[in-house]
Amino acid sequence: MDFGVTIERGAVPWQIFQQDRNGRAAIALSGSCRRIRQSFELPLTFEEVDAGAVTVKARIALESSGESVCPWTECRVEPDLRWSVEFSVPAGGLYRVETYMEYEGWDGLSSTRGDMVHHIGVGDVFVAAGQSNAAGRAKNPVEDPPELGVHLLRPSGRWDLAVHPMGETTGAVHLGHFENHNPGHCPWLHFARLLKRELGYPIGIVMSAYGGAPLRWWNPEENGALCGNMLRQLADYDLRPKGILWYQGEAEGNENGAETYLDRFSAFVQALRGSLGQPDLPVVTVQLNRCMTPCGLELDRQWGMVRQAQRDAARRLDRVWVVPAIDLSLYDFIHNSAQSNLVVGERTARCLLAEVYGRELEWRAPEAEKAVRLGPDRVALRFKRVYNWLNPFEVAPEALPFEAEDGQGLVRPSAYTTGRDVLELTFPRPLEEGAVLHGAWRCDPGPCIPCDCMRMPMLAFYGLAVQEP
Repeated sequence: MDFGVTIERGAVPWQIFQQDRNGRAAIALSGSCRRIRQSFELPLTFEEVDAGAVTVKARIALESSGESVCPWTECRVEPDLRWSVEFSVPAGGLYRVETYMEYEGWDGLSSTRGDMVHHIGVGDVFVAAGQSNAAGRAKNPVEDPPELGVHLLRPSGRWDLAVHPMGETTGAVHLGHFENHNPGHCPWLHFARLLKRELGYPIGIVMSAYGGAPLRWWNPEENGALCGNMLRQLADYDLRPKGILWYQGEAEGNENGAETYLDRFSAFVQALRGSLGQPDLPVVTVQLNRCMTPCGLELDRQWGMVRQAQRDAARRLDRVWVVPAIDLSLYDFIHNSAQSNLVVGERTARCLLAEVYGRELEWRAPEAEKAVRLGPDRVALRFKRVYNWLNPFEVAPEALPFEAEDGQGLVRPSAYTTGRDVLELTFPRPLEEGAVLHGAWRCDPGPCIPCDCMRMPMLAFYGLAVQEP
């Protein structure tokens, strides 16, 4: 039974509060209180005490030491014994909330107990959204343990210590994200752990991904059901997240939606930012990894265009960035392995540490900047952001993931030479005027993805015009 002070609103165990620009969070607590006397004669009985004025006090303390972060504060108590108080809490934790009650006429036996809420923190909260690679599907083992200060808002609507599988939907209250498959390992626990250790305060993750979801389920201009569901998840705790972790696009090929992906993704980002009242909300996207299922040329083109749209979105939209995944191993025909998820988590963490938190980190992948004709059958493909040197792994030219396309069709290189930031590609026939290059564009682009040696793979691209000299 409830007696003494009861906390009914404002904080729940494991909750992470999003800090404001000043590095603090307003935590407004409220509840009720009852004056109860307990008899220790058998049978035990409880009776309401008719006593004088009630005082309720609350504080916020460090879990580690019990030291007050916000000292004992007298709460406002209404005639109906409803109470409320608001604290300004600095970034950090883990904290606990404590309450207790005093009242006139206390006889030394009646209860003055108060509720406690444990393991809360103030830091930054990120939303993981998209489809199955965002939810996580890998079932192969990898060491990725929970860590205090990395917490999770589950689809059940409950905050929890973050553990895998983070996307499981047992007891889901927002059924738009009720998964039709059991999820597995995902990138976001490792992502949050890296941020928490670098920044020194807790990180929360809201899981809001759904396997197989096309972009139209997210874009309010089309369907937008999943976007609405995500907004309701955030509204439960009045959350304004620090950023969005977006991994989606595999479904577009089956809907022939690749050609409009950039415009529709831009509309989704604009609508989400508008709904949250955060016009500069950061979004980091993961460029699609590979799919091993044999497919035809049209599906290859769809995947290539989606990857190019993801690359273009990072150039068109403010505070939108893209990281590669195309060099990473798979768990099955389309889902990243658990080991690969650790890499995705690290790449997204480094991106946000640099772009949002101002850390001096080289996080950007090499990117094809221009293709220039050197001769009838030769093209120089130059990359930006190569800090060491291009490494094509000395594979046979036909194993490189590049193809030229002109009026005669697609053609792979027959020879190549490597410079620090340029590949000179030779083709088995002259290329017509108006030719374009595609790089790592097919569903399965092959095993060799050139990289900046000792650093990162290139971003995939599609339709890069070959410039005439």
